[in-house]
Amino acid sequence: MTAHLSPMDNPEFDQLDAILDDMRQRDEEIPQWEFLEGALAALACSRRTIEPDEYFPVLLGDGGENAIAFSDDGQKQAFEALWQRRWAEVTEALATNVDRLDEDAAYHPEVMDVRGAVACLPEADQVTMRGQELPSFGQVWALGFMFVVENWPEEWAAPRDKEAADWLDSALERIVVLTEDDHATPTVSMFSEDGPPSVSQARVDAFGEAIWSVYELRQLWHSLGPRTAPVNKTATPGRNDACPCGSDKKYKKCCGA
Repeated sequence: MTAHLSPMDNPEFDQLDAILDDMRQRDEEIPQWEFLEGALAALACSRRTIEPDEYFPVLLGDGGENAIAFSDDGQKQAFEALWQRRWAEVTEALATNVDRLDEDAAYHPEVMDVRGAVACLPEADQVTMRGQELPSFGQVWALGFMFVVENWPEEWAAPRDKEAADWLDSALERIVVLTEDDHATPTVSMFSEDGPPSVSQARVDAFGEAIWSVYELRQLWHSLGPRTAPVNKTATPGRNDACPCGSDKKYKKCCGA
């Protein structure tokens, strides 16, 4: 029986956040971990295996040859080790058959109820946050997922099979829904069991549907396999045409003999 990986713990996620915060001092465009968590999920179930040296410059840089804003090789290695640790955990979860998302073996995205966290702050601290636009639950994760879809469109192009194409569109739409704000009445808090309501039940349900969609997308692409490059056939020369090998002979007297 295969042993499951132990889940990443809070200190490890805190270390990731600390590295990203430090990188943000040199590049303000460095995303939050929740965005990268969504991107990781998309990369883990995309049609083609995309290697780190291809996706890290896009996720953490400008997509060009400019260096990523790590302080030194030690920080780079620490980040990549934590990324691979989370990558292994996510891919194992997505490869495991589960019946419910509350199972320990299921994929549990590392997301935060930001509005719930702010609502639990003392009133004096909440005042300083007023006027700031806070993301809805799961929104940043979904934006990270769709960022990968949009930057590698050839890996997410609809298959020729209509049923598979409809399956793809439906699954992606359930993730796109989370990129929008939650305007419904808050009824639950995902930050604290006894915290003030900050997330609507419709949002909680939509988040669950989006996670099932990740499973479906992984299954879809793994069943279809990577795209195969079309074979470019060159026209066969006529028997009396010059041979394309450059021999100055007729094709019938040379390669076509």
